[in-house]
Amino acid sequence: MPDDRPLDQLRPVKIKRRFTRPAPGSVLIQAGRTTVLCTASVEDAVPPWMAGRGRGWITAEYSMLPSSTRPRRRRERDRGRDGRSTEIQRLIGRSLRAVADLSVLGERTLTVDCDVLEADGGTRTLSITGALIALVDALRRVRKDLPDPARYPLRDSVAAVSVGIVEGRPVLDLDYEQDFAAAVDMNVVMTGSGRYVEIQGTGEEATFTDRQLAAMLKLARDGIARLTQIQRTALGKQWPFGA
Repeated sequence: MPDDRPLDQLRPVKIKRRFTRPAPGSVLIQAGRTTVLCTASVEDAVPPWMAGRGRGWITAEYSMLPSSTRPRRRRERDRGRDGRSTEIQRLIGRSLRAVADLSVLGERTLTVDCDVLEADGGTRTLSITGALIALVDALRRVRKDLPDPARYPLRDSVAAVSVGIVEGRPVLDLDYEQDFAAAVDMNVVMTGSGRYVEIQGTGEEATFTDRQLAAMLKLARDGIARLTQIQRTALGKQWPFGA
């Protein structure tokens, strides 16, 4: 294995809130060497197709900085947005909306930008975990301006993690080397209360059994439970979801 972690252990996670000042929600989150800056912004408008419906919108954008990998990546403005980035930002947006009541927002849009500063596997899952914290901080700043401040726009927390089969064994929270070597790669998104939001699983020129699937999902559930506790610790008294 590329590192000395037990197969069921997360990489060390570090979170720094309020990393930048302009955005109402700003979080620098790290898992091992993967580092993502998640910022949440609020706009008092919705996309044209939602105007007049009295509902808000939550969306996301995802990008990898040129120096996040080696060799340097060309900026997307130069090469055009690739399908991978589009798919990932849609996943992040779907994951956040899955735990939101958009009718509580009024006609405003919250956009979470996830910019990868260093990539060593798991950038999409770490982006979701950090995006939730940035979103909670942004909502705290604008809550007094909501149509009914007594109603909270999020029903639950959400977090995500990768799992896979590496050298025949289920592994939690794959880094790049593990992901490259994995026969099976899976991303799992779940709520803090333990409900699934999305499961993305692929055999890399391989197949997997029901038993392996069950083992990976158990690893993911346990890992996300730990990530939820990490989110709760990072937010402290601002954790809005109860015990």
